[in-house]
Amino acid sequence: MPLGGPRFHTDPRDLYREMRRDHGPVVPVELPGDIPAWLVIGYRELHQVTSDPDLFVRDRGLWNQWEKIPSDWPLLPMVGQVMPSIHFTASAADHRRHAVMVGAALESVDPFDLRRHCEQLADRLIDSFCSRGNAELVGDYAVPLPVLVLARLIGFPDAEGRQLAQVLNELADGGPGALKAYETFVGHMTRLVAEKRLTPGQDVASRMLADPMHFTDEEVMLDLKDTTAAGFLPTADWIGNSIRLMLTDDRFAAALGGGRHSVGQAMNEVLWEDTPTQILVGRWAARDTQLGGRPVGAGDLLLLGLAAANDDPEIKQALGGTGGGYGDHGGGGVPAQAGNSAHFAFSYGDFRCPFPAQEIAEIIARTGIEVLLDRLPDLDLSVPARTLVRRPSPFLRGMTALPVTFTPVRAAGGHP
Repeated sequence: MPLGGPRFHTDPRDLYREMRRDHGPVVPVELPGDIPAWLVIGYRELHQVTSDPDLFVRDRGLWNQWEKIPSDWPLLPMVGQVMPSIHFTASAADHRRHAVMVGAALESVDPFDLRRHCEQLADRLIDSFCSRGNAELVGDYAVPLPVLVLARLIGFPDAEGRQLAQVLNELADGGPGALKAYETFVGHMTRLVAEKRLTPGQDVASRMLADPMHFTDEEVMLDLKDTTAAGFLPTADWIGNSIRLMLTDDRFAAALGGGRHSVGQAMNEVLWEDTPTQILVGRWAARDTQLGGRPVGAGDLLLLGLAAANDDPEIKQALGGTGGGYGDHGGGGVPAQAGNSAHFAFSYGDFRCPFPAQEIAEIIARTGIEVLLDRLPDLDLSVPARTLVRRPSPFLRGMTALPVTFTPVRAAGGHP
């Protein structure tokens, strides 16, 4: 079946259930240009793929479809580059080398400083619209906040943050402008690394360049590029999806009045039920094998169906039921005991999102939501919930817009 179409962003959960019913846990799919691939939607099978880096390799050179891939194929940036980086290394040893360097640089980010940056930049964004009494929270807030914070952490001046957000948005959607956006993004990162090599600072880029394993400028650039791209839009969509849930579900009404506990619960429910990264590219089979009853050939591409695996009835039954949503209330579909992290929102195995990066994303998202609700406690949707539109992508799940109204307030002057 084609990996595209409106159902991936209107009712993906029903679509994944139909896939599981008709095809089982491993689904034959077709990418743009009639390119075949396997979409892994079973929890057990996805765990198998991400746990066996020798059989299911992160080596794009193994792909048996290269002769069919045109140079302007829109998904090419998602497949990866030839040069190794933390996300695109063929061997486990290379991956560990990059992961240690990136992890050390991210671990050096002080969580208190990070929260302070988030609060300052969140206040700055809210100041730009709070006196109007209305806003579009995706474009005005959820998208710019994480990229402004990440840009500052990495070493960019604040003025370049919004440019990065626009470029990364176009890149992530995989449309006709994706390749041009990728080139622009690489240009930003290349210039930053060159500047930090000459004039180091107290930032992630400078720490990566100073790593005792002595990475080249190109290696540092690629790791910065991949880490930033992987962290930006999923964090933006985590913010947007969590705010949408809190504005459309009565179970979270208390949080809109200043309750903080429900913010974390809403964010956790989103990771299970509305995870920002639905599908991840990918792995390649190192040899002929069987997966979920399917004959996977050497060099076949496997796409990781993270959202579908989260919704696998097997894992929900194992965790205590197929419903439950928030706490013991009915609704949303997260298992009642799902205050755990058994979801695949950050993938799994050697190539999962590094733990320091997960912590940074959580601080950005949670602080952004809390500051917004503190400043504008009577937020309300200005359109019917059923008219909200999702990002037109099978890979990422976020809102294209989230229009709201609120009582106008004065700017807080929260500029750093």
